[in-house]
Amino acid sequence: NGITDVVSGFTGGASIDPTYNGNHAGHYEAVEITYDPDKITYEQLLEHFWVNIDPFDARGQFCDKGESYLSAIFVANDAEKRAAELSRSKVVAQFPDHKVITPILMASTFYPIKGDESYHQDYYKNNPVGYKIYRWNCGRDQRLEEIWGDKAAH
Repeated sequence: NGITDVVSGFTGGASIDPTYNGNHAGHYEAVEITYDPDKITYEQLLEHFWVNIDPFDARGQFCDKGESYLSAIFVANDAEKRAAELSRSKVVAQFPDHKVITPILMASTFYPIKGDESYHQDYYKNNPVGYKIYRWNCGRDQRLEEIWGDKAAH
């Protein structure tokens, strides 16, 4: 599908080497995506991003609340920033009665989750039943369908 790697981690905060169960205040929990632009475009990644989040939730995502769980798009350069701004403007236009809170931010150092906390990497693959229960109990799939209808990706 063009995506070659997805790594869970933290970005956007001031602390160095944040940990999941420790000093990650100010950081977003994020994923770093490596992809083959000959197979999938940055714009397609953005489209996939939007239909997997609740862009109106100013408190986090689904069950996960707090500043670390706010949605954001981190961009590496001006071209990505322009593409992200265009994709965001389309979402804003699609939902004129809602406030889209997802910001577009310049990327900073990304810290992969590692060591004893590395079980967070590919959690959904390594714990398919647990992840399915989490999604259901949090209302994730239901909320995505409410927002995005048939476009909801889950």
